[in-house]
Amino acid sequence: MTPRSALNRSLLGLAGLVLLGGGLLILTAGLDLYRRRDLVPPDGWPLTAPADVLLGSADRARWSSQGWWWWPAVIAALALVALLALWWLLAQLRRHRPGSLPVGGTPPQEGVEVRARALGDAIETEAGTLPGVDHATVRITGRPARHHIRAGLTLAPGAAPGTTLGALCDGPLRTARRSTGLPDPPTEVRLRVTRHKPHRAE
Repeated sequence: MTPRSALNRSLLGLAGLVLLGGGLLILTAGLDLYRRRDLVPPDGWPLTAPADVLLGSADRARWSSQGWWWWPAVIAALALVALLALWWLLAQLRRHRPGSLPVGGTPPQEGVEVRARALGDAIETEAGTLPGVDHATVRITGRPARHHIRAGLTLAPGAAPGTTLGALCDGPLRTARRSTGLPDPPTEVRLRVTRHKPHRAE
């Protein structure tokens, strides 16, 4: 799990807990469960009956007496939270695949670049022709300066995984490195074997 995905999951979990707690609080008060179940809520507990409101007239008057700056500050804080949430949402929608990779290193020589998708397709095509490989998929993710290669190889029955990995490194990956001039990126390879019917031994 990458640090970014761990942070996203933590924020989603925290937001889910807050929303779940608020929803249960409102639902309990709306259904009047405290009175029906003879439950005694803690002192100062908000929303204990259907007629309760989160911020009553007395509370609004008390907070209004803090000064002219109070409600504008509250509105500004809520607007800031909303903008941060929108920024975070847009950050999740951004693609994680680099648009292009520099050819010849960083910065690119004379502005020459290659599309990450085209490079991934080239590696995928060459990997699919390796001995013992029935099917190959390749994706290039990350930023242009720190890109990653994720490859999935479906091996034919009887193929040797070690030999196939060696052929992948010495073939398509070395060709891509030599063509672009980029250093070896972190590469993740997932292997699986084509399903086949069991052979009957005689």
